[in-house]
Amino acid sequence: DPKSVAHDPRLDREKGTGMRVLVTGGAGYIGSHAVRRLRQAGHEPVIYDNLSTGHKLLAEGFECIVGDVADRGALRRALRGIDAVMHLAADSSVRESVGNPRKYFENNVGSGLSLLHAMLDAGIRRVILSSTCAVYGRPSAIPIPVDAPRIPANPYGATKLALEHALEAYSAAYGLRYVSLRYFNAAGADESGETGEMHQPETHLIPLALEAAAGLRSSVAIYGTDYPTPDGTCIRDYIHVNDLAEAHLRALEYLREGGPSAAFNLGSGAGHSVLEVLGMVEAVTGRRLKTQRQPRRPGEPPVLVSDSTAARQQLHWIPARSLRQSVATAWKWMQSDRYAQLQRAAALSGETSLRP
Repeated sequence: DPKSVAHDPRLDREKGTGMRVLVTGGAGYIGSHAVRRLRQAGHEPVIYDNLSTGHKLLAEGFECIVGDVADRGALRRALRGIDAVMHLAADSSVRESVGNPRKYFENNVGSGLSLLHAMLDAGIRRVILSSTCAVYGRPSAIPIPVDAPRIPANPYGATKLALEHALEAYSAAYGLRYVSLRYFNAAGADESGETGEMHQPETHLIPLALEAAAGLRSSVAIYGTDYPTPDGTCIRDYIHVNDLAEAHLRALEYLREGGPSAAFNLGSGAGHSVLEVLGMVEAVTGRRLKTQRQPRRPGEPPVLVSDSTAARQQLHWIPARSLRQSVATAWKWMQSDRYAQLQRAAALSGETSLRP
């Protein structure tokens, strides 16, 4: 019951005014969209990013503190005057986590705990966690409800679940209130063309297909064509990144109004197969794609689709953008001058892994 939450005197000051929000990973893909939505809503986002995989260009126009989440001293200074935290800084490649789990447990769990401890020391009791549907592993029910068993199938999912467990314990013991947002497949770019997705190397299907459409790669690999789905390829739930950004804003308002700690799935509730996505890319770009059929990748579930009912009911969040809009905005972004600037900067610095 929200009424049972201990009174926070800062709530009085914040009623009807903007909050000062520290956004870790705010120079990355989802973070750069979240800070823009926060500012549009009258809040004051402060980016905290070590820029190892985020992009300085995407932080232009915002207060940006260059620092590492593992650095308790830098965090302590950054948290002065902060009302709430959005934690998006993390490593997020399933494949890399299998080959290098040490990196994932150090960065995602160790640094995540460093942040929570610095928050407690600073008296900040509201945090929004960027989590993932990977905490569910191979679900037995589709669409996946938010109360489905959490049995991760890879180290990446395990690290996110570990931080969720910490939040649950800290909420009960210290009055820390949190919202854990379990993303499905983020896609698309801001309609303005100011920010979007750019990873080196790229691993996500839509930008890979768009790179092929742009002539930046010769073909698109399809991993597995014998799944028990209508066309034999995997089905995933794609959610536009600006719909994710909106969910972060709604989660912040939910906590400000005294909402209790909770977790929410963020997806469109509709699944699209690999072949359907590639067909949409061809429709949007007007260009034919060449594909290469490859064996299944180990551990890939045939279908992952979200049941986001809880987010709709409690956050009053409804995803507004379609798969076509995700592809079209990503295509616009890929043709923008800012995207070209990021590509040149990545080439000059020799970057090989950028934050999603």
